[in-house]
Amino acid sequence: MGHRFATIALGPVLFAQGRWVRRRVPGLPEASGPRSGSRGAGPPLRLLIAGDSAAAGVGAATQSQALAGRLVTALEQDFRLTWRLEAKTGATTADVLARLQDLEGGPYDVLVTSLGVNDITRGVGLEAWLAQQAGLLRLARARLGTSLFVIAGLPPIDGFPALPQPLRWYLGRRAKEFTHHLRGLLDQEPSAHFVDLRFTLDASLMASDGFHPGPVIYQGWAERVAELIRANWRDAPPDEAAGSRTDR
Repeated sequence: MGHRFATIALGPVLFAQGRWVRRRVPGLPEASGPRSGSRGAGPPLRLLIAGDSAAAGVGAATQSQALAGRLVTALEQDFRLTWRLEAKTGATTADVLARLQDLEGGPYDVLVTSLGVNDITRGVGLEAWLAQQAGLLRLARARLGTSLFVIAGLPPIDGFPALPQPLRWYLGRRAKEFTHHLRGLLDQEPSAHFVDLRFTLDASLMASDGFHPGPVIYQGWAERVAELIRANWRDAPPDEAAGSRTDR
């Protein structure tokens, strides 16, 4: 069943289920705690984390348990970090593009992103989304001085317990399609590295809303990002300079 046919055939059901999910799924808060700081020792590294509710740490009580805090902890032994988190629940790729266009401060050597779920739930087309992702890379290079990108694919929505069928199937299929093409886009960018978020489908590790990561998932995600940064940052120690471009 093609995407367009599925959308037409299942449209009323998907719309009704989407409204049901918005009413019934609890709206968890973003993780509390600092969203910027300086920590660690070693070569300087200026880190920007940007994106949606997952980047903002929804599903964790504090930033120390979320992606940003876990990543800072993972890197502070290797780098003197200056870091900043720019993330908001509901943010789309277009929203982040606009935010980074106006962002003060910087420059930032490394950009880590979490984007895509809100784009597919709001009906953004694949081609438009890929163009926005490419634009995000160009903007960060030109305006923020970024030279290393670590970009997450979409999470395994087809395994989210909060979503009823067929909505779970439909959004999961779209997420896989978006991730596949995002990976192809990043394969053409030598400074961009892909992180596959399908490393766990264990619903017991998710947040209580059945939609966001829990602290254990954030830990695994941060470890994968930290490995890519250590392996590919130009100022990394010589014995860590080699590494795969993608988290395969």
